[in-house]
Amino acid sequence: MRTSEIVRDTAETKIRLKLDLDGTGKSNIATGVGFLDHMLTLFARHGRFDLDVTCDGDTYVDFHHTTEDIGIALGMAFTEALGEKRGIVRYGSTILPMDETLILSAVDISGRSFLAYDCDIPTQKVGDFDTELAEEFWYGFTRKAELTLHIKQLAGTNSHHIIEGTFKSVARTLKDAVAIDPAFADEIPSTKGVL
Repeated sequence: MRTSEIVRDTAETKIRLKLDLDGTGKSNIATGVGFLDHMLTLFARHGRFDLDVTCDGDTYVDFHHTTEDIGIALGMAFTEALGEKRGIVRYGSTILPMDETLILSAVDISGRSFLAYDCDIPTQKVGDFDTELAEEFWYGFTRKAELTLHIKQLAGTNSHHIIEGTFKSVARTLKDAVAIDPAFADEIPSTKGVL
């Protein structure tokens, strides 16, 4: 089974996270940050990942530590659940429309961490969520998931739609990339023999 359970405790956050890559999109999310809860629920649903996340963070300061640290924990969970990555498709890409917004995401589960985040979010906040934290979430995720992730906003002016579009697009991209290719189920998808 391609599952993982992460416990990550720091002076700023205490996170419990469970991930099933071969789930049905069920989620139970309680981060203390309402907008992030909504984004992670969408992420689970669109990626067909089962995801449970609880976080006790220093949200009385701001939402930065909680958002970044959950991205880190989710990246760790992906790495653990994928193991040696045998049989995965490895690559994925999605162009996702959301009303006036259009988001492109592409991933290579390569073992190399890189994030290209090209989104022009016009407002500083969506509700009480600082929009700059969306990039911090994906940075933490890519660093610990050890993958290359490109996120590009092709159109859009609604901050909520842009961020929501990134979470949906990346989820669908990851769903494709972590899928097992039956024709190569026993192979590592690399000429190096390791990812």
